[in-house]
Amino acid sequence: MIEIHRSTKETDILVKLDMNAEGPSKLETGLPFFDHMLNAMSFHGGFRLEVKAAGDIDVDPHHLVEDTGLVIGAALEQARKESSGIRRYGSAVIPMDDALSEAVVDACGRPYLKWNVEWAQLKAGDFDLFLLREFFWGLAVAGKLNLHLTTRYSENGHHAAEALFKAAGRALSEAYTPKDGGEAGMSTKGTL
Repeated sequence: MIEIHRSTKETDILVKLDMNAEGPSKLETGLPFFDHMLNAMSFHGGFRLEVKAAGDIDVDPHHLVEDTGLVIGAALEQARKESSGIRRYGSAVIPMDDALSEAVVDACGRPYLKWNVEWAQLKAGDFDLFLLREFFWGLAVAGKLNLHLTTRYSENGHHAAEALFKAAGRALSEAYTPKDGGEAGMSTKGTL
């Protein structure tokens, strides 16, 4: 299990991640909808995720959501470094009622986020859905992931977001599946 802690003047976040173990997630961000999304990602990805996050959400939840992405991303990058080789690529297309969302990932060491998501509503409950882009940006940057996220269509922002997190979980699980050959087996260049 990988453990990463990040503390700033705005947030204090502890993440524990085990890509090779299923189990109930423990998520405490103070943002129930965000916890729900992180749970969907880890459950459908089949990995164990624990997040204990505190921050200035009374001011704006932006810092906490983005920084959580950064810390989970750092844990994913550590998982890649500690592995003897991973498949590197993963993808998933997930429906949820009216919504269809897609995630494609390359755990290549070169961060990039392509965001093709439009929300049918601006909020899910009292959670601003635009914050989810900040989470995935942090995940891609700190995880050194090439991450492409698309909501093909939806009528309900909650459904689109949930399908997106489930797809991301499945894609990450596939990309981080162990593969023989070490880093040399992950690229024609012999190294990432």
